[in-house]
Amino acid sequence: MVKPKIDGKRLFVLDTNVLMHDPTALFRFEEHDILIPMVVLEELDAGKKGLSEVARNVRQVSRYLDDLLSIAEDDKDPMKEGIPIGMLAQIQDPTKHGKIYFQTKDHIDRLPDSLPSSKADNTILNVALALQANESSKTVTLVSKDINLRIKANIVGVHSEDYFNDKVLDDVEQLQTGYYELPQDFWDTHSRDIDSWQEEGHTYYKIKGPLVKEWCVNQCLYQPDDNFEAIVREIEDEDSETPTALIELLTDYRNDSHNIWGITARNREQSFALNLLMDPEIDFVTLQGPAGTGKTLLALAAALEQAIELKRYKEIIVTRVTVSVGEDIGFLPGTEEEKMTPWMGALMDNLEVLSPTDNDEWGVAATHDLLRKWIKVRSLNFMRGRTFLNKFIIIDEAQNLTSKQMKTLITRAGPGTKVVCMGNVAQIDTPYLTETTSGITFVVDRFKNWRHSGHITLKRGERSRLADYATELL
Repeated sequence: MVKPKIDGKRLFVLDTNVLMHDPTALFRFEEHDILIPMVVLEELDAGKKGLSEVARNVRQVSRYLDDLLSIAEDDKDPMKEGIPIGMLAQIQDPTKHGKIYFQTKDHIDRLPDSLPSSKADNTILNVALALQANESSKTVTLVSKDINLRIKANIVGVHSEDYFNDKVLDDVEQLQTGYYELPQDFWDTHSRDIDSWQEEGHTYYKIKGPLVKEWCVNQCLYQPDDNFEAIVREIEDEDSETPTALIELLTDYRNDSHNIWGITARNREQSFALNLLMDPEIDFVTLQGPAGTGKTLLALAAALEQAIELKRYKEIIVTRVTVSVGEDIGFLPGTEEEKMTPWMGALMDNLEVLSPTDNDEWGVAATHDLLRKWIKVRSLNFMRGRTFLNKFIIIDEAQNLTSKQMKTLITRAGPGTKVVCMGNVAQIDTPYLTETTSGITFVVDRFKNWRHSGHITLKRGERSRLADYATELL
């Protein structure tokens, strides 16, 4: 189906889930107008209690609406003439934003008999139908993250759209992988203006040429034929026709002499990931890839090596969002760490790999006690207001976090702290999140040109031949 191009002024009817998902959605429609049905206000009122992220978002929406009502001009009726959104202190630009309206009267039931008007979604749909009949000068669009509501809207003839503002990319395939394969003739075309030197045991190259434009800072470069692997450290004169890149040769962590806590990389991408994880100059690392590619194992090995052996960090903090794949198991007894234990099965499985197995039973128990003193499991629910100093923070299952939750977590980092986010965008369990709106997609795209961050997409599974075959077959 070809989507029609819509010109001119538009009136957007917002569903409750849009505001629950993003409170700032009120400011995202630029010069167009917004209408909020009465049933949406009722649903917001019902969802304001609690400590969940949704409840906090609802309370923020209520504050924004209260601010809008407070700035309405005294000599005008805000319910009839609307309130200019641009007058808010957060925007202060009335020329680029439309008005917000509230539903003030009941509309004639225009829905088919098969759709009961007592249901909240159908009530919103009826409001959109009535506006479509009365507002001939504007295109009425129902905005909802509920797919079924959008389908019903199309059936009854109301134009509907998903909320696109939280989309980072149009297609997750556009997300950067973190590495770049050099062509076979790379040295022939780029060796004319090249400088190389060694400094403190590291080998550096300064390269100028046409391909430099396609690179970004902390992107890994490789040429399979020559076993050449390097990382882009700086890019100078980015806006010129021939920018210059400073690249550094990487450490090959596939070699046993470079093992990290007894672990060696099994493929090129894992070696790239360990280079980023072990680099003290990189404060933020994102690892994305299917199950079994070694994300958790690599992050834990790098954390233990740097915390216990190199003394770079005082503590390792592991956290993840507590979203169930199946039925919820209910309330759990015990401390914060004990409550998080069922969610940290992946952590425990990897600790078994990282613990030496040639000791006796007492030695293994002592090693587990040592690792538990260094590794602390924390819940996302208690992260607000905290500041972590000299910590190595691992955020697992980051694909289930929203962009706002991701911002809350990353901004907890204090001086000397490194944050590692891991996830698989193909396994999202949070409602209304997709591959293009996931928190990990958001941070990978936003941090791609910062000199203290790096990203690697792991593709090859290393768990077992059964797991690899199941991944491909199923």
